[in-house]
This record gives sequence, structure tokens and C-alpha cells, in this order.
Amino acid sequence: MSWKFELLCKPMGGVTEGPVWDGEQLLFTHIPASRIMRIDPKTDEITLWREGTNRTNGLAHDTAGRLFGCCSGGRAIVRFDGDGSTAVVADRIEGHPLNTPNDLAVDAQGRIWFTNPWNAGNIDATEIEVPGWRCVLRADPQPDGSYTVTRVESDSTMPNGILVSIDGKTLYVAESNSDDPSIDRELRAYPVNDDGSLGPYAMLHAFGTDGTNAQRGIDGMCFDREGNIVATAGWPSSGPGPLIYIFDPKGRVIETHPVPCIRPTNCAFGGPDRSVLYVTSAEGHVFKAQTDMEGWALFP
Repeated sequence: MSWKFELLCKPMGGVTEGPVWDGEQLLFTHIPASRIMRIDPKTDEITLWREGTNRTNGLAHDTAGRLFGCCSGGRAIVRFDGDGSTAVVADRIEGHPLNTPNDLAVDAQGRIWFTNPWNAGNIDATEIEVPGWRCVLRADPQPDGSYTVTRVESDSTMPNGILVSIDGKTLYVAESNSDDPSIDRELRAYPVNDDGSLGPYAMLHAFGTDGTNAQRGIDGMCFDREGNIVATAGWPSSGPGPLIYIFDPKGRVIETHPVPCIRPTNCAFGGPDRSVLYVTSAEGHVFKAQTDMEGWALFP
């Protein structure tokens, strides 16, 4: 089936990101405006849902439907509560501030796995106390409602999109490698051990190294019902262009679908039967496409 992308929103000026479906509407972030917007699936009308989000990027729900976000401007993982308030879940590790949390995934145990790169435009590089902590971190809920933050890997340089597999046994990470021209941009799969630690990763797909002919690797991604990874990647500068890639859990490319923008940033399935794929972009677009797939997420 060929997907036809319909433009719902012309470029808003700056990155749109973090699409999530909450059972009734599609939410997404407009990072530079510090807003979360909503899309009515019946009319495609886009309206303001929350403002003052301090450059929040990725969004994710837990099993109870609570909405968490990567607040890059506040260097924190936050929770957007139903009364309109925002609670800081985690903002430090071993006494040091986080970098600029980018994307996150919540597992069935309520643990929040998140990427902690440094993204220019959010904070100055000189503010990063521990530059080596451009890695994946995990915030674990405690009985008193607080969270403890742990580093779970040390071999990424610029982690971006992140997913926890449907069975909770694999952590998928997009390694963007924005700074090191000698390292491939990759889709990685880390086995999750029973104690929450990670085993050595398997490289599922490589997009190549940096340079004049570099392909742009994965930014954001989501799952279909079968556990296949649906990812945004590519740009017109090199390679096959801006695409939606569909990988099976072992990394085989099943399908690709061209997206009519320069740099697609993230995607999520929504609609009553979760068959509509919504896509955001670095230019601030929002697209939707009717697919022959059924999406999956922890909630609803």
C-alpha cells in the first residue's frame, strides 16, 4: 500500500515533535514556542493544549495515561498533570544537571528510559558539567513518589529516539552521531536484563558516517502491533531522501515511504483504530497518512 501524506499544518516556524495518541486526540510539541498542541481526529483542527512547556521535546504516556515529557529547556523529565500543573520527575544524576533530554519511553514498570544528548539552542555547551553523559538514562519510580536516575549505557555519543519493546525485553536506541564523523549513525537494540541493566547492543541498521555524503539517521520512532519499528529518517542532502522506514525487530527494512518535507522528526499512530500515522518535521509541519498498519503504544 502506498501512503499518501496529507498536510495538516504548514511550517509553524521551528521543530514540531513528540506526537502521542491519548485515545481521543493526537498531541505534539512545538518546541520553540514551548507549547503542546492537539489535533482533533474528526476535523483535523489543531488547537493549543498546553503552553509554557519550556521547550519540551518528546512525549510519552505510562500505563495509567499520565503524560511525561523531555523538557529540554528545563533540563528535566517532567509530568503534565490533569490540573494544568507540571511536576519535575528528574533533573539531576549523581548531583549533576541533566543535559537536554530529547526523547523517552516508559515501560510497564513505570521506569522512564530517556536519551540525554546536548541539543544546540537549548543550553550553551559550557553549561554541561559532564560532557560524557550524552547517553541513555533511566528514571525509576520510588515508593515515596520520587525517582532515582541511573546511567544504563556508555557507548552512545548522541542518542536520539528511544523505544522499549512490547515485551519489555529490548531497548531500541537511535544513535545520531552528530559530532563524530568516524561513527555510523545506527539503529541499536540493547537486551534488557531482569535487573534493568542492559546487555551489549546489536547494531540493526547503519546509515553511514558523517561528511558530504552522509545520510541522516533516525530521529523519532514508534511501534506497530507486530513490534515492527516505524522510524523517521533521511533528508534531501544525500541518500534516498526523507523517509518513513519500517524495520522488523531484527533490523530488516520491510518498507519505506517518502515524506514531503526536508527532515521528518517523529511519528505516532492514532485514530480510532490506530491506523493513521502522524508525522512531525524540523520545519514545523504536521502530516497524516492512512496506512494498512495498526499502531501500538503502552497507553491507551
